[in-house]
Amino acid sequence: MSGMASSDRLTPVAEAVDQTVYYNTESETYHMWCDESEYEPVTTALPLAVSSIHGVDPAALEPLADSIDPDALNALVVDWCETTRHGTVDERAGSVSFLFSRCEITIHDDGEIVIDPDRTTR
Repeated sequence: MSGMASSDRLTPVAEAVDQTVYYNTESETYHMWCDESEYEPVTTALPLAVSSIHGVDPAALEPLADSIDPDALNALVVDWCETTRHGTVDERAGSVSFLFSRCEITIHDDGEIVIDPDRTTR
């Protein structure tokens, strides 16, 4: 499961887990994409991306498990990858959103991860 960044709206700003994190100036959000060929699960990549956005060490973030069940999130993303790989339509597909370390995180079934920083202060 992988998407492509639209170069006209997204600017590369950082690398996290060997993935580029992009910034959308219009929506003031950060974007990255899950890739089923990657070794790191989304629950490893996500805190690294958020820590790079906030400019802090990953250990300074709250535990991801305080926001969402990491095993359930990984299983959901793997399921979406399998669905995409086999070209089947899955009615359960869509997105999942949650708050983590002052960010609203939305993970879409196409692999796009949208990070809205400081969401709790808006």
